[in-house]
Amino acid sequence: MFLKNTWYVACTPDEIAEKPLGRQICGERMVFYRGQDGKVSALEDFCPHRGAPLSLGFIDKGELVCGYHGLRMNPDGTCAGMVGQRVRAFPSIRSYPAVERYGFIWVWPGDAELADPAKIHHLEWAESPDWAYGGGLYHIHCDYRLMIDNLMDLTHETYVHASSIGQAEIEESAPSTKTIGDEVVTSRHMENIKPPPFWAAALRGNGLADDVLCDRWQICRFTPPSHVLIEVGVAHAGKGGYNAPAEFKASSIVVDFITPETETSIWYFWGMARNFKPNDEQLTATIREGQGKIFGEDLDMLEAQQRNLTENPGRKILKLNIDAGGVQSRVVLDRLLAAEAAERASRIAASAEAATAQAAAAG
Repeated sequence: MFLKNTWYVACTPDEIAEKPLGRQICGERMVFYRGQDGKVSALEDFCPHRGAPLSLGFIDKGELVCGYHGLRMNPDGTCAGMVGQRVRAFPSIRSYPAVERYGFIWVWPGDAELADPAKIHHLEWAESPDWAYGGGLYHIHCDYRLMIDNLMDLTHETYVHASSIGQAEIEESAPSTKTIGDEVVTSRHMENIKPPPFWAAALRGNGLADDVLCDRWQICRFTPPSHVLIEVGVAHAGKGGYNAPAEFKASSIVVDFITPETETSIWYFWGMARNFKPNDEQLTATIREGQGKIFGEDLDMLEAQQRNLTENPGRKILKLNIDAGGVQSRVVLDRLLAAEAAERASRIAASAEAATAQAAAAG
């Protein structure tokens, strides 16, 4: 149920600053660490000696050392050495392509020879000094597709986030959804509304009046394997809405990188990037705190939903027009999963055919 030949956010640099990090991604247990040259490496979290998790070890002179008996590992998964023992002939463990970019560590859990860092989504806000970013990480016990559903249909804000970003006008405004290649876009625009508490605070943070009617927008963009970036904001009414000049609006990008852990759990990297007052660290902290509380409300709902679905496997969930973003995102995922499975089967068949031909030739 997971795309493997793709890039997922595995962790943030601070998580591997002092010691190795063990993390399960797409059902595979991995260990991430920074070697002597500062480069990030990712290995199977399994010591080839006695099977202990390498993530319980430490880094010494750029090498990952098992915390059980001291076996030292190279970044390519081969054994580097062990005091008093001959271990160079030990079988290698799996290594995974890993790249540090845009303030995140990315991992490719599929076929290493297909990994191309150029396929990592470009994030302008992560490189430009005109933007500020603040975020966090939640471990949530739910199917990653439920999180995508949640983010691609923001109607739930009216109820789940009533005290912060929710308002009746959201469900009263019909969304528009379209699929462009592998991207799904769901848009909703609201005019002449009162800004909800979170956005009133954002207006004040940008030096704008918060007691006037505003135009509000939500543009949700899903891209495989499980990323959702949402353009959100409010502008003083009559100034152009989404296209209003910067001096009349407060807008941001809600960042959602959803990394499957298992079939019913995820690592959810959340955050918000903004292009107003990017050097105001206090504002960044305030927005992060508010957004963290909002996503905490989602966590409770999603985990409860997952429990219900697990306990009732025969029950079908229904679809309404507001669900189009999540439904179309699943269609894209299913198509890509089928293509990846077909490609894998083709490679296996070709490899078997080559082996048979080689054996016949050796005859």
